[in-house]
Amino acid sequence: MEMLLLGAGLLLGAYVLVYYNLVKAPPCGGIGSLRGRTVVVTANSGIGKMTALELARRGARVVLACRSRERGEAAAFDLRQESGNNEVIFMALDLASLASVQAFATAFLSSEPRLDVLIHNAGISSCGRTRETFNLLSCAPSRVVIVSSAAHRRGRLDFTRLDCPVVGWQQELRAYADSKLANVLFARELATQLEGTGVTCYAAHPGPVNSELFLRHLPGWLCPILRPLAWLVLRTPQGGAQTPLYCALQEGIEPLSGRYFANCHVEEVSPAARDDQAARRLWKVSKKLAGLGPEDDDDPDEEPEPQDPRAPPSLSVPSPEKTTVSGPSRSYQGSQDLSKLTQRIQVKDGPTP
Repeated sequence: MEMLLLGAGLLLGAYVLVYYNLVKAPPCGGIGSLRGRTVVVTANSGIGKMTALELARRGARVVLACRSRERGEAAAFDLRQESGNNEVIFMALDLASLASVQAFATAFLSSEPRLDVLIHNAGISSCGRTRETFNLLSCAPSRVVIVSSAAHRRGRLDFTRLDCPVVGWQQELRAYADSKLANVLFARELATQLEGTGVTCYAAHPGPVNSELFLRHLPGWLCPILRPLAWLVLRTPQGGAQTPLYCALQEGIEPLSGRYFANCHVEEVSPAARDDQAARRLWKVSKKLAGLGPEDDDDPDEEPEPQDPRAPPSLSVPSPEKTTVSGPSRSYQGSQDLSKLTQRIQVKDGPTP
């Protein structure tokens, strides 16, 4: 009996050490009041919702940008109730549709005079494909926070297969790691593009989080088994929100633009995530796939990319859809074109011919 109690005590002590050193997230400090500032968060649940809640509690005007009107309006209502801040609204945004992205940008520009923080949080744990990215820039000083993951260390970008179908759980895990590597590289290149503009960019790792994303794609019979385990060893969504909040709010980290943060401090990334040439190439390829850039801006000495014979010759942005705005709104004269959005800050993209 004594040995049993001793073993239980050792297990409990080990769990406490692991929890407080590896699982529990350090609290975010940063700017206390965000009154007069506008934040866009691409989420309606999990880490993104908890991030939006903290921002709303600090007085920010928060725009929840997500696909589902029902879930988005419900999340906005919850946040208004919990934070006591009525400046939390829902706007429709489907990141799988470039038409929806353009419609969101048009609606945002016509109703909001400023954007101080953009938090790219939306994601999936299995495979997903666009139906047809999105950058939203505004008045400086402002910040872009891209939620990434430590899984980027297992990623490896193959530029010849960026748009190939993903089949099976092994390929899904590989694609997830590759996408997180792309997140880190994108933040690195975006910081380079925006150098000197007053807009800074950060990649944030929320840590291992017990969110809907973790269990959404598991077989039904496995969920009851993993839920208790996840509750013991994974962070709460509130804990996962701390590092994105740190990147959005902490003063004095502007010189670290383009870097990767975890547990509320900067961390070194894998060698693949420090490859400036790959980051630049990813930027160009992303612009082409999204139909947002010219086809002839490649370096003259860069080898042409192999083309997938099944892929269409080019992608174009369809005409904008109508978007939905729910919650307290403002009316301002603004641009009705996505290109006007990117003109608010001049992005460096090489010398002009």
